[in-house]
Amino acid sequence: MKVLILSHGHPTFSIGGAEVASYNLFKGLNRLDGCEAHYLARVGPPISRHRDTPFMSLRQNARETLFYANDYDYYRLSNRDLANLRRDFGRFLCDVRPDVVNLHHVLGFGVEAIRVIRETLPEAKIVFTLHEYLSICNNHGQMIRARGGQLCQRATPGECNVCFPGISPAQFMRRELFLRSFFDQVDMFVSPSRFLIERYVAWGLPREKMVMLENGLDIGEIAPPRPLAGANQRRSHFAYFGQLNQFKGIKVLLEAIVRIPANVWGNDAILNVYGGNLEVQPEAFQQEFKRLVAAAGRRVRFFGSYRSPDLPILMRDIDWVIIPSTWWENSPVVIQEAFLHGRPILSSDIGGMAEKVRNTVDGLHFRTGSAESLVDRITLALSSTELWERLRGRIRKPVSAEEAAQQHQALFRSLFPARRGEPDAPLSALAAE
Repeated sequence: MKVLILSHGHPTFSIGGAEVASYNLFKGLNRLDGCEAHYLARVGPPISRHRDTPFMSLRQNARETLFYANDYDYYRLSNRDLANLRRDFGRFLCDVRPDVVNLHHVLGFGVEAIRVIRETLPEAKIVFTLHEYLSICNNHGQMIRARGGQLCQRATPGECNVCFPGISPAQFMRRELFLRSFFDQVDMFVSPSRFLIERYVAWGLPREKMVMLENGLDIGEIAPPRPLAGANQRRSHFAYFGQLNQFKGIKVLLEAIVRIPANVWGNDAILNVYGGNLEVQPEAFQQEFKRLVAAAGRRVRFFGSYRSPDLPILMRDIDWVIIPSTWWENSPVVIQEAFLHGRPILSSDIGGMAEKVRNTVDGLHFRTGSAESLVDRITLALSSTELWERLRGRIRKPVSAEEAAQQHQALFRSLFPARRGEPDAPLSALAAE
């Protein structure tokens, strides 16, 4: 079986969760017998386009190709350069001729890529892995009210118009019908969380086309627990890993740290912040972040961005990972990474975070957006002598890239009539509950 993985970015240039998940799947599939996977990743500025072709390799590995695309309508998730998409992307499809095309995003490519696949390879199966809510929500796909910042429970043309008064309900309805006309051509949707499935079913996608499969983690070196100097030393080292933006809850976390009483925090506790992309955020957000870090003083150390290969070393000095996102999230890769290294998590109590982190089992929940609730959870973590060991002992091992690839291969095979020499893979074993 030949599979083409389509991603809106390559991890070499963009380290978002969807990019990492899609690339891990690509590598995992190529380790399986009877499977040949190819990876096509979109690139744009600051990378320059070749004069005569949108394709390039930039010294990537075999079966990895970059596709330059930079004429994109973010409102309609649409590619404005349809003639070149049909010509260039269509030619690539004809050259590779995959049995299955697994899209992990349409950013840059546009939803029209789905139709190009269907027209060019009518016998191929199209699988769309959903990583966020961009199709549902025009507010950066966050499902947060543009006015006021409250969590949004559902999207309707009327409610979306309240967030964006300049866009009429009729325009939002046309947007929804436009996107769903392409999604109707998809054979199966994959989601790494049941929460996201429910959101898309409520939006109108058929439940029978939904399958829940975990993202796979490229498992390498595992960091041992941080060594303690003596019997009375606490598990008092916390860390934040991720992007720095207004939806990730970093301000809630920093506000909580400064509110913890000095006699609880002590001299041994520390919060390490490993976060990237601060420089591309609005100036007001950057200044507020810097102010909060300064106000925390010696309690917080800001190290800037990090790469996934750095984690085994960084985790050696960490006891707890904190995920304070104020939006729903889906399946943050940092949850898998923390659990791989045996670190309990303190997380917001909504969305994919609440689904993946089991409260009082392998982590602790706190009320989303509440610094006071987070103070209570950090205080509990610092005050309990046995909590860390108990939570750590109940952590479930994350799915590896190989295991995820095997599950995806079974799904892909289930979309075809039984082929000679290939066992049937019952879809019922994979279907979302």
